Amino acid sequence: MTSPAPFRRPTSFARFLAPVALLAVMWVIQFADAVLPGSFTGFGLRSWDAGSLGGIVLGPLLHANWPHLIANSVPLLVLGCLVAVEGAGRFWVVTAVAALVGGAGTWLLNLPGTLTVGASVLVFGYFGYVVLRVFAPGRMPHRIAYAAIALIVIVLYGATMLAGIFAAAAGVSWQAHLFGAIGGGLAALAGGRRRGTPA
Repeated sequence: MTSPAPFRRPTSFARFLAPVALLAVMWVIQFADAVLPGSFTGFGLRSWDAGSLGGIVLGPLLHANWPHLIANSVPLLVLGCLVAVEGAGRFWVVTAVAALVGGAGTWLLNLPGTLTVGASVLVFGYFGYVVLRVFAPGRMPHRIAYAAIALIVIVLYGATMLAGIFAAAAGVSWQAHLFGAIGGGLAALAGGRRRGTPA
């Protein structure tokens, strides 16, 4: 009598469920905001209001309208999946650091009372992570691969990212963009050399 086969580990594609799930939550929230009375955006981050610090967590999940969400969706999914290549655990750590640093910088530097919502803080965080990951410790083949990916990402998104910080339109928080990118960069540099296999 043979013993049952061991459970198989999830396929390597399972790691990409993390950014997909995060984006799905944003779409569900936006749909609920559209059909329910009132507006969820009031739960965003309001600068210099200690009572709104929960917006550091909730703000990236909320969007002012459908065009706002749609504009963030593709870059969030593309850049989020590039982060998730290293595992779902790494993706959530980078997400948390980008949201925390981005939210803190926005809360401090925006005009008092300014309400900030939107996933762009995470988009810029993932961009900062992907670009600066090449400078983190690691084996040379990995660093070469990271450099190639970073170069492609800079070509595709670099101009947009710079414009989002230095030429942001009225009503767009360059603070969230800048500090989100700083948070992602810090996560890359502090991540150190990975051990083991991706989650």
